[in-house]
Amino acid sequence: MKRKIFALVGAGTLAVSLAACGGSDSDDGGGGGAKGGSGEPWILGTTDSVTALDPAGSYDLGSSTLEYNLYQTLVTVPANSTDIVGDAAESCTYDDPQTLTCKLKDGLKFSNGDDLTSSDVKYSFERAINIQDPNGAAIYLLGSITDTADDGTVTLTDGAIETPDDQTVVFHLDHADTTFQYVLTYPGAAAIVDEDEFPMDAKLDDDKIIGSGPYKLSQYKAGDQAVLELNDNYTGDNTGGASQVFVKYYSEPSALKLAVENGEVDVAWRSLAPTDIADLQGNSDVTVASGKGSEIRYWVWRVDKGIGKEAAVRQAAAQVFDRDAIADTAYDGTVDPLYSIVPPGYAGQKDSFQEKYGTPDVDKAKQILDDAGIKTPVKITVGWTPTHYGPSAEDEANELQRQLEDSGLFDVELKSTEWEQYQTIYKEGAYDLWMLGWFPDYPDADDYLSPFVVDGGFFQNGYKNPDANDLVTQEQGTDDAAAREDAFGQLQDIVANDVPFIPSWVGQNTGVYGKGMEGVEDTLDPSFIFRFWLVTKNS
Repeated sequence: MKRKIFALVGAGTLAVSLAACGGSDSDDGGGGGAKGGSGEPWILGTTDSVTALDPAGSYDLGSSTLEYNLYQTLVTVPANSTDIVGDAAESCTYDDPQTLTCKLKDGLKFSNGDDLTSSDVKYSFERAINIQDPNGAAIYLLGSITDTADDGTVTLTDGAIETPDDQTVVFHLDHADTTFQYVLTYPGAAAIVDEDEFPMDAKLDDDKIIGSGPYKLSQYKAGDQAVLELNDNYTGDNTGGASQVFVKYYSEPSALKLAVENGEVDVAWRSLAPTDIADLQGNSDVTVASGKGSEIRYWVWRVDKGIGKEAAVRQAAAQVFDRDAIADTAYDGTVDPLYSIVPPGYAGQKDSFQEKYGTPDVDKAKQILDDAGIKTPVKITVGWTPTHYGPSAEDEANELQRQLEDSGLFDVELKSTEWEQYQTIYKEGAYDLWMLGWFPDYPDADDYLSPFVVDGGFFQNGYKNPDANDLVTQEQGTDDAAAREDAFGQLQDIVANDVPFIPSWVGQNTGVYGKGMEGVEDTLDPSFIFRFWLVTKNS
């Protein structure tokens, strides 16, 4: 059995994916606003939490925020762009649709001085797959080079990675996949680690990680602070402008708001409450900036057991789900209702939930349940996490409970758990319905579909639909933009009918920064990658 979860490029750019991807000569993703290290140290404040700094064990924004700055991948995507450029690789070229050859840049070193060679690249993939941490990304995103046994064990396909010399890595894909290079941009699946430092069968402690990115980790205390310093051995295009970057972690958005108001942090990014953002907009000492965003929030059903196994229950909940009320009540109108798991702006996006369910309607929901012979009220356990998604997550959970119970069709028990435990127990069946968020790994509609709909998705909710699997395979294997968009539309319609999850809202990428800060707005793009190297402070 093959796990077919793929990450793809935008339909409009797929045709160029057979070309080489070389180094960037653009300013979009290049070095910071000051000469390397000449800017003052600066402090980022956030309420995001870190799952792991070893890329083999993380698939979340809090972790990847640091990983993008500490590690290199073979290729990367600059800010406000969908183009692939070289990172550790000088070029990555498709010899044919199933063979991708990458040539490393000369003189690459890790921050400890060890040489970075093709052997490290191969080891990084082998190791991440071997550890197969359920909270990691490798076992979900590397379907083109892995096999999945009936018991769920994921292994690297024999002969999938070849290293003919120290500078060359050849990927032999098990099917035509002209988009595999986009998978290589995400550190959770493709960060390059030092084979002499990272064990093959276990994650490395967070404070001991070694990378080859523009910054290196000098101190780390979970939930408190990370300290990054310029990596003197870095020779790439993204040299940082500050000698040090401090990341301070806050448990409450109110504390983060006070910190940026008082100058205790220079930048506040993820997540401030909507009321805090509105208040800060009137403060002349700080700037509130928003870039295009593709952050989404959605609710996942457990579909292979419990009450969520009944499609009618899922559909009835979707029929009474009021996105406008959630946006207004929980988020003060700072987010937009989302009627597909794919947010607006992506090629092939379709508001399938709006087409199928229209406006919230209790009578229609009751009819769905009556037709299925399901007695009401239906008891469901709804899970949410209190810190990871900010203070409005509780407001959204309460609003959802109100909507479901006011319909008279559901009896809701809310349960909350902190993120580190939450992301484990929801996969184990702790809830019938639970809240999750998503930030794009790659600039394409598929990144909002294949990780969600194929064989239970990364959240392992038990959903399986052979038609959805086939459509993912079809759109992944073609460079025909119209054919891909048609497949995306069909996939979104299937999701609206089956309701393995319910999309809730889409939001912007917002940051708040103090005087003397430059480059913050350059990195507030839909990717939600906070590129430390673009940001400088000059008092």
